Amino acid sequence: MVSTSDYQDPATIRRLLSTMGRWAIVGLSPNTRRPAHGVSLMIRDRLGMEIIPVNLAGQGVHGEAGYRTLAEIDGEIDVVDCFVNSQKVGPVVDQAIEVGAKAVWLQVGVVDYEAAARARDAGLDVVMDTCPVIEAPKFGL
Repeated sequence: MVSTSDYQDPATIRRLLSTMGRWAIVGLSPNTRRPAHGVSLMIRDRLGMEIIPVNLAGQGVHGEAGYRTLAEIDGEIDVVDCFVNSQKVGPVVDQAIEVGAKAVWLQVGVVDYEAAARARDAGLDVVMDTCPVIEAPKFGL
Protein backbone atom coordinates (compact mmCIF):
# COMPACT_ATOMS: atom_id res chain seq x y z
CA MET A 1 0.00 0.00 0.00
CA VAL A 2 1.27 3.46 -0.92
CA SER A 3 1.63 6.07 1.83
CA THR A 4 2.79 9.67 1.96
CA SER A 5 6.15 8.48 3.31
CA ASP A 6 6.74 6.95 -0.14
CA TYR A 7 6.85 10.55 -1.36
CA GLN A 8 9.17 11.89 1.36
CA ASP A 9 12.53 10.54 0.24
CA PRO A 10 15.23 12.34 2.26
CA ALA A 11 17.71 12.37 -0.63
CA THR A 12 15.16 13.96 -2.97
CA ILE A 13 14.10 16.50 -0.37
CA ARG A 14 17.69 17.46 0.42
CA ARG A 15 18.53 17.85 -3.28
CA LEU A 16 15.49 20.02 -3.99
CA LEU A 17 16.18 22.24 -0.99
CA SER A 18 19.91 22.62 -1.61
CA THR A 19 20.06 22.98 -5.41
CA MET A 20 19.50 26.55 -6.57
CA GLY A 21 16.45 26.83 -8.77
CA ARG A 22 13.18 28.48 -9.70
CA TRP A 23 10.21 27.60 -7.51
CA ALA A 24 6.71 28.38 -8.79
CA ILE A 25 4.61 28.76 -5.63
CA VAL A 26 1.01 27.92 -6.59
CA GLY A 27 -1.42 29.51 -4.14
CA LEU A 28 0.96 32.30 -3.09
CA SER A 29 -1.03 35.51 -2.78
CA PRO A 30 -0.56 38.80 -0.90
CA ASN A 31 -2.65 37.37 2.00
CA THR A 32 -0.16 37.37 4.87
CA ARG A 33 -2.30 34.96 6.91
CA ARG A 34 -1.83 32.13 4.43
CA PRO A 35 1.04 29.67 5.06
CA ALA A 36 2.40 30.18 1.53
CA HIS A 37 3.29 33.77 2.42
CA GLY A 38 5.85 32.90 5.09
CA VAL A 39 7.06 29.65 3.54
CA SER A 40 7.82 31.39 0.25
CA LEU A 41 9.95 33.97 2.06
CA MET A 42 11.93 31.17 3.69
CA ILE A 43 12.42 29.46 0.32
CA ARG A 44 13.66 32.70 -1.21
CA ASP A 45 15.54 34.36 1.65
CA ARG A 46 17.00 31.39 3.54
CA LEU A 47 17.42 28.81 0.79
CA GLY A 48 18.25 31.35 -1.94
CA MET A 49 15.74 30.15 -4.50
CA GLU A 50 13.98 32.31 -7.06
CA ILE A 51 10.25 32.30 -6.29
CA ILE A 52 7.42 32.87 -8.74
CA PRO A 53 3.96 33.58 -7.29
CA VAL A 54 1.09 31.79 -9.05
CA ASN A 55 -2.46 32.68 -8.01
CA LEU A 56 -5.89 33.10 -9.56
CA ALA A 57 -5.52 36.88 -9.84
CA GLY A 58 -1.93 36.79 -11.09
CA GLN A 59 -0.90 39.10 -8.26
CA GLY A 60 2.72 39.79 -7.47
CA VAL A 61 4.00 38.96 -3.98
CA HIS A 62 7.22 39.86 -2.12
CA GLY A 63 8.19 42.15 -5.00
CA GLU A 64 8.05 39.24 -7.46
CA ALA A 65 5.83 39.29 -10.56
CA GLY A 66 2.78 37.05 -10.31
CA TYR A 67 1.16 34.75 -12.83
CA ARG A 68 -2.25 33.07 -13.18
CA THR A 69 -0.95 29.76 -14.54
CA LEU A 70 2.30 27.87 -14.85
CA ALA A 71 2.07 28.12 -18.64
CA GLU A 72 2.43 31.93 -18.44
CA ILE A 73 5.88 31.67 -16.85
CA ASP A 74 8.81 32.13 -19.22
CA GLY A 75 11.75 29.82 -18.74
CA GLU A 76 12.43 26.69 -16.79
CA ILE A 77 10.61 25.78 -13.58
CA ASP A 78 12.52 23.55 -11.22
CA VAL A 79 9.91 22.99 -8.51
CA VAL A 80 6.16 23.60 -8.46
CA ASP A 81 5.26 24.07 -4.78
CA CYS A 82 1.53 23.45 -4.32
CA PHE A 83 -0.42 25.35 -1.67
CA VAL A 84 -3.83 24.25 -2.95
CA ASN A 85 -6.16 21.73 -1.39
CA SER A 86 -5.96 18.06 -2.26
CA GLN A 87 -9.13 18.18 -4.39
CA LYS A 88 -7.62 20.88 -6.64
CA VAL A 89 -3.98 19.80 -6.84
CA GLY A 90 -4.38 17.25 -9.66
CA PRO A 91 -4.77 19.86 -12.42
CA VAL A 92 -1.81 21.81 -11.00
CA VAL A 93 0.35 18.68 -11.14
CA ASP A 94 -0.82 18.07 -14.72
CA GLN A 95 0.18 21.66 -15.61
CA ALA A 96 3.59 21.07 -14.02
CA ILE A 97 4.05 18.02 -16.22
CA GLU A 98 2.91 19.95 -19.32
CA VAL A 99 5.34 22.84 -18.77
CA GLY A 100 8.27 20.51 -18.13
CA ALA A 101 8.82 21.25 -14.45
CA LYS A 102 11.43 19.05 -12.80
CA ALA A 103 9.58 18.47 -9.52
CA VAL A 104 6.32 18.98 -7.66
CA TRP A 105 6.11 19.58 -3.93
CA LEU A 106 2.70 19.06 -2.32
CA GLN A 107 2.51 20.89 0.98
CA VAL A 108 1.45 19.54 4.38
CA GLY A 109 -2.05 18.10 4.10
CA VAL A 110 -2.02 18.13 0.29
CA VAL A 111 -2.33 14.48 -0.75
CA ASP A 112 -3.26 13.11 -4.17
CA TYR A 113 -1.71 9.71 -4.90
CA GLU A 114 -2.98 9.59 -8.48
CA ALA A 115 -1.51 13.00 -9.33
CA ALA A 116 1.75 12.09 -7.60
CA ALA A 117 1.96 8.87 -9.62
CA ARG A 118 1.31 10.77 -12.88
CA ALA A 119 4.13 13.16 -12.04
CA ARG A 120 6.53 10.36 -11.14
CA ASP A 121 5.60 8.46 -14.30
CA ALA A 122 6.40 11.63 -16.28
CA GLY A 123 9.87 11.75 -14.70
CA LEU A 124 9.30 14.47 -12.10
CA ASP A 125 10.56 14.28 -8.55
CA VAL A 126 7.63 14.27 -6.13
CA VAL A 127 7.45 15.33 -2.50
CA MET A 128 4.08 15.10 -0.75
CA ASP A 129 2.54 16.08 2.59
CA THR A 130 5.45 18.01 4.07
CA CYS A 131 6.93 21.50 3.97
CA PRO A 132 10.35 23.01 3.26
CA VAL A 133 10.15 24.79 6.62
CA ILE A 134 9.85 21.40 8.32
CA GLU A 135 12.42 19.63 6.15
CA ALA A 136 15.24 22.20 5.77
CA PRO A 137 16.42 22.07 9.41
CA LYS A 138 16.83 18.29 9.14
CA PHE A 139 19.63 18.95 6.67
CA GLY A 140 21.11 22.00 8.37
CA LEU A 141 19.65 24.31 5.74
